[in-house]
Amino acid sequence: MSPHKRWVLSALLVVFVLTWLRPIWPKEQALHSVGTVIAVFWLWWHDRHWPTRTRDFALVCGFLAVHCLAARWLYSNVPYDDWFRAALHWSPQEAFGWQRNHADRFIHLMYGLCLTPLLSLHAAQRWPRISASQAFVLAVMAIMCTSLVYEWIEWGIALTMSPQEAESYNGQQGDMWDAHADMLLATLGALATWPLACPATAPVAGVVEAAG
Repeated sequence: MSPHKRWVLSALLVVFVLTWLRPIWPKEQALHSVGTVIAVFWLWWHDRHWPTRTRDFALVCGFLAVHCLAARWLYSNVPYDDWFRAALHWSPQEAFGWQRNHADRFIHLMYGLCLTPLLSLHAAQRWPRISASQAFVLAVMAIMCTSLVYEWIEWGIALTMSPQEAESYNGQQGDMWDAHADMLLATLGALATWPLACPATAPVAGVVEAAG
């Protein structure tokens, strides 16, 4: 792993630790953090076996850092409106007429935006004969499938909780189409990376040499 990647990974670990100082909802935050821990180990393992660009590595770490922040407030309680008011004297809730907290929507959008370039490169590394466009399509399909599985897992965990705990954990905020909107945003985020992800998959051999 290159020094730049070590710095990025170290920054992510610092964010993870800071978000666990005096947790507000430790049980629910722990449930959300399980996936983060697994993702960090997967990213480390993946980079050892399938070298990634520093840019793609940093994007995944950036997503995980924001996810850690959102998990502390269980997504639906992230005080982003207060932060905007304090920093810019501007309220996105008022400006856009939002009635719900949209932090969870942003996280799902980031999932597609931040992971698709790495997945596109991996597809091209794994199957060198496919085109850049085909690698990108496989990456988008991976985002769609993993988003679906995540919603299944989230639903399964919620079934083991009381109605109040389930609502707090899931953060649906009364929206019966919450899972559908989350999966759609992840897909749109993935599709939006076409200019970023596709060129990264074209010269596969050169990318691998540079990534090391």
